[in-house]
Amino acid sequence: MTPDPAGLADRLGRWSAGRGPLYLLLAARLRRLIDEGELPPGAALPPDRMFAAALAVGRGTVVAAYEQLRDEGRIVRRRGSGTRVAGPARPEPRDTTGAPVFLHLLEPRDDTTILLACAAPAAPPPALLTAYQRALTRLAAVSGDIGYHPSGIGELRRAIADHYTRRGAPTGPEQILVTNGGQQALSLLARAFVEPGGPVLVEAPTYPGALETFREHAAVLRTLPVGLDGFEAAVRTPGRRPDLAYLTATHHNPTGAVLPPLARRRLAAAAAAAGVPLVDDEVLAQLVFPGAEVPPPLAVHDDGVISVGSLSKSVWGGLRIGWIRARRPVIDRLARLRAVHDLGGNLPAQFAAAELLPELGRLCRDSAAERLARHDHLRAELARRLPRWEVPAVTGGQTLWIRLPHGDGDSFAQAALRHGVAVLPGSGLDAAGGGAAFIRVHFLAAPEVLTEAVHRLATAWHTYAGGAPPEPAPRSLAI
Repeated sequence: MTPDPAGLADRLGRWSAGRGPLYLLLAARLRRLIDEGELPPGAALPPDRMFAAALAVGRGTVVAAYEQLRDEGRIVRRRGSGTRVAGPARPEPRDTTGAPVFLHLLEPRDDTTILLACAAPAAPPPALLTAYQRALTRLAAVSGDIGYHPSGIGELRRAIADHYTRRGAPTGPEQILVTNGGQQALSLLARAFVEPGGPVLVEAPTYPGALETFREHAAVLRTLPVGLDGFEAAVRTPGRRPDLAYLTATHHNPTGAVLPPLARRRLAAAAAAAGVPLVDDEVLAQLVFPGAEVPPPLAVHDDGVISVGSLSKSVWGGLRIGWIRARRPVIDRLARLRAVHDLGGNLPAQFAAAELLPELGRLCRDSAAERLARHDHLRAELARRLPRWEVPAVTGGQTLWIRLPHGDGDSFAQAALRHGVAVLPGSGLDAAGGGAAFIRVHFLAAPEVLTEAVHRLATAWHTYAGGAPPEPAPRSLAI
């Protein structure tokens, strides 16, 4: 079917209402349509000249936008056959585990699929219920307060500041901005620091939500190995200073790596010397296994490091409380940006979080033994049923980064989903394209659920790889 340039132009909306070169703004909007499935694999895109006429721009703008998306692997361009969204055409919609990761992972399902893709505690802990009871008592006593606090309520800001001070980074409440989860924190930072077309340094692989956020702001992603190894040389390259650098120094998502103390000091010093804003994602930092200490934040080594935190992984995903720790001028700027879109967060949740913060370390220690046991159980089951899979142990966090012996994570994730297990393919976590051989799974489910999940994965793998049938299934579970 011949693509309709005017129709696609209408679907783009106000694509040019932003900062930066038009071709990057156009590429960003097309990228979003592709990633959200509105432009499915195999869909034809309009020819350069026809699309430029429909958009009232020069042909060079369309060509440059198409080239940007081609370099990212989102479209293919062939002389004689035109421009198409990458991937084989599909006659009808079907379940998928491709990018973007958020919509399909977070949508509720009414089947018995075991969800090992999106990691977070499956239920609120008793301590959260107690904290809410106290929060409601506090709320009943509020007067003379209309409830708009773009930076967060003072009590919670002080509690978060004390949390960092206890960990060796002296912090005042004026250095804290409370956000609606860690994802909003990353979005605010991207809005504040990243210009369209500006480079952002990320680890390969890394948290997929961060990649989607930076792409949404039309960043050009540049990758370094886990721990931003090679950072000093990368920022010394003339004309290549990044707008922002992002990493997870503790319990890296997805590999579970922990950056050693010397590397932390060198990285913080190099970022300060180069004037590059360095974001340390600490959402998983508290999730150590028994006997280990939570490493100090990178801000211990330089107060200019920006720390991002959240209670979604350590307490419960439904508690939408996150934060940013930075120098006051940065916090003031972020608060102004936040107020444009969101005049403040939920007050009962903030009162509850203020009750929880002083006990956060103890709460995570109390659950550490169970997390370790489930980590060990999942690895043991995978070793028994899928011995050729490479499944390195981790020292904390929530996920395992698994290398498949052959094939690719995207196609196997489809096979696994057909067998009732959702896993995250590695391609969506690696902006350099090096994650194709990997999948990410979490180990937070109950042992009997993990056992059933591994049975289903083994069945899917033997079908996918053309091997012999797996061992008989364990007792079926109602998931």
